Amino acid sequence: MEQKPTFVQSLIAGGAAGTAVDLLFFPIDTIKTRLQSAQGFAAAGGFRGIYKGVGSVVVGSAPGAAAFFSVYDTMKKTIPLEGDLAPVNHMLSASIGEVAACLIRVPTEVIKTRTQTSSYGAAHASSLAAAKLVLQNEGLSGFYRGFSITIMREIPFTSFQFPLYEFLKLKLSQKLNRKILYAHEAAVCGSIAGGAAAALTTPLDVLKTRVMLDLRDAKTEKLPSLYTRFRTIYGTEGTRALFAGVVPRTLWISAGGAVFLGVYEWTVHGLMGI
Repeated sequence: MEQKPTFVQSLIAGGAAGTAVDLLFFPIDTIKTRLQSAQGFAAAGGFRGIYKGVGSVVVGSAPGAAAFFSVYDTMKKTIPLEGDLAPVNHMLSASIGEVAACLIRVPTEVIKTRTQTSSYGAAHASSLAAAKLVLQNEGLSGFYRGFSITIMREIPFTSFQFPLYEFLKLKLSQKLNRKILYAHEAAVCGSIAGGAAAALTTPLDVLKTRVMLDLRDAKTEKLPSLYTRFRTIYGTEGTRALFAGVVPRTLWISAGGAVFLGVYEWTVHGLMGI
């Protein structure tokens, strides 16, 4: 019988994986965010200060990834769908895991994107200063600006990524004639699955970035709907704008998927003594 990680093992491994990938590929994420910003790449900072906002990642990465994997692995064992229905299990488990993770991830994403693009100016260039301004100007709800579009991005992303990841792992283990894959083998599967999912969901990522960078007060102004934002971007900037940052996003998540899922598998195997 295949040995499966416990809740605590998934928690620890997920935290380690999330921290590793976010810190390692943070500069690529910064470039991607600046390419997607409405102000333009150069005005958002260009190639300068590519580690701006890393403080929020240090704080939120481990708990966000830990929340995802602990829920994902728990749901995989709980949802009674196996065999031919296993991809549906993985899709549902990943979606529920993402909702849990976004409760932690979205506030750090808001701070990170605004710091990366110097939205508050040079005087508030640190993550802590940006967090204070969000609280001061928008209250606690400001930390969840873009929560709905983040969920709308993450659920299609994980619904594609994780069934594909589990499928590739299954096929590779069958080809190698062993149940357990080494971390680097799982990392290759993760890289392929992550890169494909990243490219397909880039328009949703662009919308997420634009919503989080919108500094207008939702209490005093009626902000445009997601559909209106989408139509405006398409109408004024064209299809190309909806895929802004697709290359760094795909490279980042493809390489990041290898590190993320590779580190996760390596840590899980270590904790389980495999």
